[in-house]
Amino acid sequence: METLGGPLFSVAGAGELHGPAITTIVFGCPPGLKITRHEVQQYLDRRRPGSNKHGTPRHETDKVLFLSGLFMENTEDTDTLLAGPQLTVEVEGKTHQTESYQEGYSTGEPISAIVLSTSKKSRHYGQFSGETGEVRPGHTDLVKHYKSGGFVDYRGGGRSSYRSTISDVIGGSIARLFLQKQFGTVILSSICQVGTLKANQSLDTILINQSSGRSAGFQPTSARVSTTGEILSHSNRKQVEIADIEQIQQQLRQNEIYTVDAHFANQAGELIKQTRIKGDSIGAAVEVIAVNVPPLVGEPLYNSLKLRLMGSLGGLHAARSCEVGAGQEVITRRGSENNDPIRRQGYQSNHHGGLLGGITTGNPLFCRVGFKPTSTIATPQQSIRKNLEEIEFNLQKGRHDPCVGVRAGVTLESRLAIELMNAVLMHQAQWINPKNFTLF
Repeated sequence: METLGGPLFSVAGAGELHGPAITTIVFGCPPGLKITRHEVQQYLDRRRPGSNKHGTPRHETDKVLFLSGLFMENTEDTDTLLAGPQLTVEVEGKTHQTESYQEGYSTGEPISAIVLSTSKKSRHYGQFSGETGEVRPGHTDLVKHYKSGGFVDYRGGGRSSYRSTISDVIGGSIARLFLQKQFGTVILSSICQVGTLKANQSLDTILINQSSGRSAGFQPTSARVSTTGEILSHSNRKQVEIADIEQIQQQLRQNEIYTVDAHFANQAGELIKQTRIKGDSIGAAVEVIAVNVPPLVGEPLYNSLKLRLMGSLGGLHAARSCEVGAGQEVITRRGSENNDPIRRQGYQSNHHGGLLGGITTGNPLFCRVGFKPTSTIATPQQSIRKNLEEIEFNLQKGRHDPCVGVRAGVTLESRLAIELMNAVLMHQAQWINPKNFTLF
């Protein structure tokens, strides 16, 4: 059984790229959290196909419908609860219709949601069907065919499609609402590399500038890793202000791709465009950061938050690396260079990326994830059929992202939120208050 997160907060999903819908169940959300469709939908809008001109040309509306786990007790609020989109099905010539939830408070029961698939062109995938179906190099076609004994949905990669991350984003949206309400935690991401082209700006350096009272003019920095070592050295003494975060979010939204570096965004956009024209694809790296993180959550060894994050973020579709804090740069350092100085007010730098021994320090959680180029490309390649006959592979039809990293950020944010949420609940479970066990 596959679930994301857990054991206390987890997300289960089902559905294939060309199936009727993606269904999601979120387990373990504490009761009393206000959840609205609008808040969750804004994150799905960032993830959906067609949201960026440098992604797949396929367009999906990806509207979420909530079906359980929310409630409004007051009679006057019932209309608000049931104001979500109508769900209509026709069975045996009869039409059945019901309401979905628009907003409400979590009840503590599982929260279920559905997103219909409305832009399917299954005929594009005929070349991959049957025993003589062709295999895309770098894709899951061959291994999933034999793993399933041939009983696999090959259309668009089926469950291996990035569309399955709809469940990640729905669950992550609920987790980030909870974390923001309880701790003021906010999670951001920024594309920081496309191919060999690297951004000069990063989220950590911008937050340093803002937290130290300087104007966030987004001036380039010369040594990205050294600035990562100083990540939020000022703001570890106080929370990052909402106004500062909103300014960063505005900068991310207005650029050509989702990055804080406007100059890099233009260059990377052109690089992706030219790569698409050539029928090829290109890799990317995305940084993801959580600020205003509660300290002391996570376990020290076999269930450490570092282990969970590296597995969850690094396990995303097409991800091939996951670094925490200063990442691979620590290999070249001495301990005297890499250890973060500590004073009474906290850690004075953040080479450790917010985690020591798998436990949060209260400093920002900082990870960097590398993505391979999209496997499905128009460039001719050597390959085989599923019966192992050798062929020259030529893609006949399809609509694919030339750069997976363009849409990956919101899913990385969501997975980080899910793991942090679960770690918070695990930590809280260690502190029992008898008053919470009183009935009369």
